[in-house]
Amino acid sequence: MRPIHPTAAVDPIRIGAKLRSSRLAQGLTLEQLAQATGLTKGFISRIERDDTMPSVPTLVQLCQALSLPIGNLFEEPELQLIPLETAPAINMGGTGADERLVTPRSEDRVQVLRSSLEPDASGGDQLYTVNCNLESLHVVSGELEIQFADRQIALFAGDTLTFPGRTPHTWRAGPSGAEAVWVLVPAAWSGSA
Repeated sequence: MRPIHPTAAVDPIRIGAKLRSSRLAQGLTLEQLAQATGLTKGFISRIERDDTMPSVPTLVQLCQALSLPIGNLFEEPELQLIPLETAPAINMGGTGADERLVTPRSEDRVQVLRSSLEPDASGGDQLYTVNCNLESLHVVSGELEIQFADRQIALFAGDTLTFPGRTPHTWRAGPSGAEAVWVLVPAAWSGSA
């Protein structure tokens, strides 16, 4: 068997942003972290900007002060790409709408739907609700009218409307159709099916 001689990656490991976000999430200032670790504010700031790489003992010290498992600094973020052309089609009950789920089915924190709407497409004549706390609708192109029990709101390309998810509403696309993105928080449904 031949020996394998791997080489080190040429890109430096960047941990500064993770340390900084952990510090800020806990409401700590550089000064407070410096006091807790015995390091200087300037040194910690340089670490957070990835201007310098701390020694292993210093890194352990910082992680202990932040109650951050040291392994978290080296984990890759979980990324999931869903190309629009392969996103699963969903049926929200409207007419003239090609709606796609562009977030993973298993994601329960947020759900993003991309809607391609034909001219005069509609969510139906009856007002409906979605089982989520918050809905945000962004019109990419065209125009949409959102109807609530007490008012109607016209939206044009670039407009975003946010409202409580359990508010009865429906919608109608304009005469040229529309492209829109719906964001539901938390996801109205999730699962592998």
